[in-house]
Amino acid sequence: MNFKFVVLCALALLAGSTVYGQDNVIDEVVWVVGDEAILKSEVEEARMSAAYEGRKFDRDPYCVIPEEIAVQKLFLHQAALDSIEVSENEVIQRVDQMMNMYVANIGSHEKVEEYFKKTSSQIRETLRDNAREGLKVQGMQRKLVGEIKVTPAEVRRYFRDLPQDSIPYVPTMVEVQIMTQQPKVPLDEIEDVKRRLREYTDRINKGETSFSTLARLYSEDRGSALNGGEMPFYGRGQLDPAFANVAFNLQDPTKISKIVESEFGFHIIQLMEKRGDRIKARHILLKPHIPEEALLNANARLDSIADDIRAGKFTFEEAAAILSQDKDTRNNHGLLPNPYNNTSKFEMQELPPEIAKVVDKMKVGEISEAFTMIPQKTGKEECVIVKLKSRVNGHKATIADDYQNLKEIVLERRRDEVLEKWIREKQKHTYVRINDNWKNCTFKYPGWIKD
Repeated sequence: MNFKFVVLCALALLAGSTVYGQDNVIDEVVWVVGDEAILKSEVEEARMSAAYEGRKFDRDPYCVIPEEIAVQKLFLHQAALDSIEVSENEVIQRVDQMMNMYVANIGSHEKVEEYFKKTSSQIRETLRDNAREGLKVQGMQRKLVGEIKVTPAEVRRYFRDLPQDSIPYVPTMVEVQIMTQQPKVPLDEIEDVKRRLREYTDRINKGETSFSTLARLYSEDRGSALNGGEMPFYGRGQLDPAFANVAFNLQDPTKISKIVESEFGFHIIQLMEKRGDRIKARHILLKPHIPEEALLNANARLDSIADDIRAGKFTFEEAAAILSQDKDTRNNHGLLPNPYNNTSKFEMQELPPEIAKVVDKMKVGEISEAFTMIPQKTGKEECVIVKLKSRVNGHKATIADDYQNLKEIVLERRRDEVLEKWIREKQKHTYVRINDNWKNCTFKYPGWIKD
């Protein structure tokens, strides 16, 4: 049952729809599943997202999409009965993944906002609820199929019986190690940023202007700037530690924080609301300008380190642990983690584009020349060298080389069978009503319409 998160990603940016206006119906209930309504606007938003993502439908999307939503509602209902819960950290991680996916596909935070006609904060708030639901669906599915196992004999039999033209193709996979250096920013540039932030604080305190106006005009966190610097509710662990230490100690919404340095740059912060162990705040972010000379110097340092590694003075792994400024990889020998599959293996299109372009031309064990990139996480330019740790070129699967991949395929088939049986049984005991104009469909699960 491939109800992976891609379905909820397609639905993630649903506009909050009101079924009735003052006098006119401005939306339409097209399905009811249990006590949950599916609106025409939901289906339309999902269709638009699917079109953007390049999804192809083998049937009418106005039949496929509401049925997929209905199936998710069956899982969500059962998840509520079985008390399936997800943590806030899991939700935030999923929201981050989805935002990164949208940025990677569309090109920038600004383009994402333009495409969906919402600020980044509004998008994240909408994604939060959808992420929570998606994780609950996955949790319910795992509970239903968690005990399923397959034996080596079953995997071999599956592969033996596959027609030649149905043998799965395994795409090229690479493992990449990374080492970074942050260019040194001149002290006078840092002081100029701090001077500007002090000036903003002074203007706000004097009542000359508002925090939100200055955020819109000057903050370099464009995602929140368009919303007056406003950020979603965050827990302490979801924020940069230095930022969190100051933000969580604010008590008075009329006061502006001291200047805070984080991995993203320099901030001033204004508390908006506290809710339990979460806060909503506004901030203005300024990033010191990195001069070309600083970039050249950082690249030169990395090229010198790479030369020493090639000369055998020390290994890439040893250098990454001591010299790399990438905190997410330096304790793992520089090995880049893939957030999409929780391993270190990437398909080429999953890598950051600057790294993929370099790695594409490298041999295993080779170390690149230094180059610059702007990570999506921080938006701050940094200098990088990479080592190609491994590459397995794309190929048709074989039982000898790709047993684990084939085992997962067989497991997925078994899981699909169990989940499909569960859905058909659940249909029998769930109230479903479909608008007459939406019934003329060939559904994957015919049990929606009861005689």
